Amino acid sequence: MPRVVPPVADERAALTAYLAHQRRALRATAYGLTDEQARTAASASPLSIGGLIKHAARCEGFWTDLVVQRQHGTRPRTDEAGGDEFQLAPEESLAEALAAYAASAERTDAVIAGIPDLGQAVPVPQGAPWVPAEVEEWSVRWVLLYLIEETARHGGHADVIRESIDGATFDPLLAAAEAWPDPWVRPWKAASPRVG
Repeated sequence: MPRVVPPVADERAALTAYLAHQRRALRATAYGLTDEQARTAASASPLSIGGLIKHAARCEGFWTDLVVQRQHGTRPRTDEAGGDEFQLAPEESLAEALAAYAASAERTDAVIAGIPDLGQAVPVPQGAPWVPAEVEEWSVRWVLLYLIEETARHGGHADVIRESIDGATFDPLLAAAEAWPDPWVRPWKAASPRVG
């Protein structure tokens, strides 16, 4: 795939293409990692690449549930979000987190494709500390913009964490993950184990 979002014809295509691009960037940060590396926190916070992907899947599921006006399943209520939201538990794997993220993205895409008007109202979770008290609804358009913002923010976190793990950066990771034929970017390769 290209390094940038291809030209878009309309608002819906732009929003969904940019969300897909940000998802792709976040997934690329996990390319070639072991489960142990995916649990690595690079700073004083517990953020890890595996945890960020796990959170992105839950976040997208939460907002998609709101779009279809259901609040169950994929994310705890806003007052129950625990410290493990951004970490892979010992029994969780990176492969499982990536699969859950892909399933969440597929569901979001299907729901959005079935909504004729991006201005459709979406009820907000009342009483959440991050929701202005006077706001009762947002639009599907707003939700898509929020998901793009949230995914991009956490993709940036993941970029920094990945660089601290093995020095890998976005373009070489994406080139390796997608087997780019482009001679301008040398695909990332795992470092050879040290001998002796």
